[in-house]
Amino acid sequence: MGWVGLGLLAAVGAAGVAIFGRIGLQHVDTVLATGLRSVVMSAVLVGIAGATGRLSELSGGRTDLDTRAWLCLIGAGICGAASWLAYFAALKVAHAAPVAALDRLSLPLVFVLGVALLGEEVGWRGWSGLALAVAGTYLIVWDQISRAAV
Repeated sequence: MGWVGLGLLAAVGAAGVAIFGRIGLQHVDTVLATGLRSVVMSAVLVGIAGATGRLSELSGGRTDLDTRAWLCLIGAGICGAASWLAYFAALKVAHAAPVAALDRLSLPLVFVLGVALLGEEVGWRGWSGLALAVAGTYLIVWDQISRAAV
């Protein structure tokens, strides 16, 4: 499966997080729910790593996990945990679509940071897509806010 298929699969999974999370959070503390979600995710991922033989890469030094890689993975884990905590807290009190739309502002943030920090090159189509993504998020969130005000 190529990167497009994997990206679409990730989008389907993220949609499941929003819908199942919104339903499951009705009577559960968001920090507890986030912790339980991470335990389930960890168990699934470690199980897959074991089933595919990738856990054995940790023994015998057959991995490329140097100090920089570890620090970056730890940073990604901290960012992910903070994101999940905020996401589930928002889902507890708001509709799934606008919360997910705001969460997807990560796309424009990654886009801009990729250009600024990683030197990624982007053409006019990319910048146009960025503008449309931000505009789409605004419209989804504004629609929800305007409905709440009525």
